[in-house]
Amino acid sequence: MDVSQYLEIFIDETQEHIQELNDNILALENDPENSDVVNEIFRAAHSLKGMAGTMGFKRMQHLTHDMENVFQEVRSGNMSVNSDLIDVVFQCLDALEAYQENIKATSDEGTEDNEAIIQRLNEVLAAGTGAEPPAPAADAAPAAEGGASEEASGETGDKKFLTYEWDDKEKDAFNTAKGENKNVYGVTVYIDESCLLKAARAFLVFKAIEEYGEIIKYNPSSQDIEDENFETDFSFFFTCAADDAETAIKEAGEVSEVANVVYELIESVPEPGTEPAAEAAAEETSAPAVVEEKKEETKPVAKAGGSKAPAANKKANKPVTSRTVRVDIEKLDALMNQVSELIIAKNSLVSISNNNTQATSEESSQFHEQIEYLERITTNLHESVMKVRMVPIESSVSKFPRMIRDLAKTLDKPMQLVMTGEDTELDRTVVDEIGDPLQHLLRNSADHGLEDRETRLKRGKPETGTIYLNAYQEGNNVIIEVGDDGNGIDTEAVLSKGIERGIVTPEQAESMTQKEIIDLLFLPSFSMAKKISDISGRGVGLDVVKSNIEALGGDVETRTTLGEGTKFIVRLPLTLAIIQALMVEIRDEKYAISLGSIQTIEDIPISDIKFVENKEVINIRGTVIPIIRLDNLLDLPPKEVPDENLTVVIIKKGDQLAGLVVDNLIGQQEIVIKSLGDYIKNIKLISGATILGDGEVALILEVNSLF
Repeated sequence: MDVSQYLEIFIDETQEHIQELNDNILALENDPENSDVVNEIFRAAHSLKGMAGTMGFKRMQHLTHDMENVFQEVRSGNMSVNSDLIDVVFQCLDALEAYQENIKATSDEGTEDNEAIIQRLNEVLAAGTGAEPPAPAADAAPAAEGGASEEASGETGDKKFLTYEWDDKEKDAFNTAKGENKNVYGVTVYIDESCLLKAARAFLVFKAIEEYGEIIKYNPSSQDIEDENFETDFSFFFTCAADDAETAIKEAGEVSEVANVVYELIESVPEPGTEPAAEAAAEETSAPAVVEEKKEETKPVAKAGGSKAPAANKKANKPVTSRTVRVDIEKLDALMNQVSELIIAKNSLVSISNNNTQATSEESSQFHEQIEYLERITTNLHESVMKVRMVPIESSVSKFPRMIRDLAKTLDKPMQLVMTGEDTELDRTVVDEIGDPLQHLLRNSADHGLEDRETRLKRGKPETGTIYLNAYQEGNNVIIEVGDDGNGIDTEAVLSKGIERGIVTPEQAESMTQKEIIDLLFLPSFSMAKKISDISGRGVGLDVVKSNIEALGGDVETRTTLGEGTKFIVRLPLTLAIIQALMVEIRDEKYAISLGSIQTIEDIPISDIKFVENKEVINIRGTVIPIIRLDNLLDLPPKEVPDENLTVVIIKKGDQLAGLVVDNLIGQQEIVIKSLGDYIKNIKLISGATILGDGEVALILEVNSLF
């Protein structure tokens, strides 16, 4: 059986377990006595070990097995949690992530054994328990040592392989092996009742056995086993050299979710209903040898108490059936494209109905009713698809607490990360892309934003600096704020650096606003770091943030107060596919403005326009708002006869407002966003296009670029 079909599931679940381990180990560092967290860590490591074993990733399995050993000792109270343990476990997680990345790229874990990390892990274990470092794979004792486990043999110790019919071909294979001085062993393997991938476990058992010998008989047939046409056990006979038998059985018993392996040496072809003669070893134990791998306790044999019954463990660990399914994002994209085409078709029908003047009133009424019904259906379908595509940003930000913890040690700055709003949802395609920009902003706050501890104490601030990440929804946008309580941006120093590098002249510098000075930080290769390090100094950071966020249709704003801190405000659209928009007309051209950016629509007499610093403004209910004439921005010809009243669309971006002057309002419409590719990528005012019901193309205005 080919287990590669489970590779995508393995990668997804491995990522979840590694993140769970990161979160819980951070929690354990803050609360070393929390037994619930220790249990969660042990369970995650145990699951990860089993999954790696199932897929045949032995190095990954070995590393997680040793982690599991350490936390078993912590669970048992034989050792305590300290900083050395936390540091080495984080190194283990980094190694596991490296394995995972290699598996993503090549479907193989690679050749790195991470012996140094495993050695250090065992040293921490030895120091914590006062014992010698355990030998590798200490959880699986040799198969024949000590005979059978009383608990295991009492539960699943039947010698089912003794009662099978043998055909002539199988008998010939048996006799050939005997003629070559090889031994033949009958084996029955018992799978955990909660196992969801029985065929995969059976395949790994066969793979382990066939490294040392040859399987000559299966029961049920190999095809039935591959098709999972068996309950919780299967049997087989294999031949191998006497010296290899124990090792083969031992490795078979180490496969994840294998509860027991019962085996016996076979001297002659057994007849149904008879028991074959066994070697003299049978005299030493009255029960067949059992390899028991799937106990929750994996301590060295000398410390195993045997107080927990396997049946109780199985019941407690049985998974709860999930009510979720994993769907490939490409399938959702295909579904979204179909919804998009449906909306375009609906808009076309609406356009036809509006232009149809020949139908009778009754026909027209029925037609409009059907159109309204179609509109409701398409809107509901769109909302349903969007809900499927929406995921919490937690998947992108959950790695940051660990990153800040590592930066605190590297920079020798006490700091903490406070996150809120991790359950805020965004389109999956947006969530996948925001990780890197947010990581750059957080690293910038840690390195450049927060002062060292001495400076903070002199300024009367807490020794531990605070970095915060706050996410929330605002209209059709999601706002993510990344800030700190550090030094803030020294605009004079930034300006001096800009002059020094020749980016601005001293004459230009005299008239630059604070916003224009701060924008220098977002230029490529611009850095305020005094020396190059692994964290900063190469001028790669804020420019990546700006370009990546703008590529997603968003923008980033900076607010800072010297001596108090800096806040970066990232605005992102909820979706990149279908939006509700206001259609407007400027001269004879149609444009779309996202409803999420619109505050109000006003009818303003031309006499109400005033000038402030040579810029047109209007006063709306006590608020002074600058107005922007879109015909000038879009280079459209002026009107021959100016209007006495202006239609002004008031747009907002955070706390800022502006008024867009348009000629006519067409109405609200659900539109499908189509990318224009590289044709006008340098024109920030245009974010895309849409196809209207009559087939005409309308451009979508990116009003955030006007602020």
